[in-house]
Amino acid sequence: MAVKKQIKRRKRTSTKSAIGSEVAEFKRERILQEAAILFFERGYIATTLDDVAQTLGITKPFIYNYFSSKIDILAAVCEHSTFAALDTIKILSVASGSPAERLSQFVRAFTLQILGNHMNNSIFFREEKSIPKSVVERVHNAQKEFDRCLKGFLKEGVKSGDFRLSDPDIAVLAIGGMVSWAYSWYRPNGRLAPEDIAEQMDELVLQMVGVREASSSRRMESIAQ
Repeated sequence: MAVKKQIKRRKRTSTKSAIGSEVAEFKRERILQEAAILFFERGYIATTLDDVAQTLGITKPFIYNYFSSKIDILAAVCEHSTFAALDTIKILSVASGSPAERLSQFVRAFTLQILGNHMNNSIFFREEKSIPKSVVERVHNAQKEFDRCLKGFLKEGVKSGDFRLSDPDIAVLAIGGMVSWAYSWYRPNGRLAPEDIAEQMDELVLQMVGVREASSSRRMESIAQ
């Protein structure tokens, strides 16, 4: 009986610990989300931790439970999008399905991440001078690893005969640049919803690697617009 009680007690402790971690992560994410909005709208220099706290309806000491400083928040905001994209390409590189199917899934997911984090990307390029060099280096290294993973994936498709590419290196730059820079022209209230943009990016990339031709209906739609 004593052993069973100990097991139950450990399970309750483990459950409480997991819930506590989830709550802490949620609070941390809320701070990052609000800070990103303020950095985007006002600029990093013009935004104070008091501004972030006031917007969230909390105290500044509460923020220090999760971040050591404003620059720590800026670093997390700027790293978010790059590491999310890297995680996505790593997962889909080893997922099941044909290279074309996985590339399609990746492009859609990558596009939605870029559009969903368009403020984070804008902040990184606009505030790079304020970001610690160590953070900038981490982001750049993650971007290089992303390119290596995408190149390996494209070469796999070429080897299997699914993709028709003469230079995977150029394709990596073209795909990464086309999708990544969508943050600069995307508008949340624009003509196209994120899902529509992701669909069109998917079609463009599949054309680029030689998987499919542009559909006549899509070409006519583009001409009409």
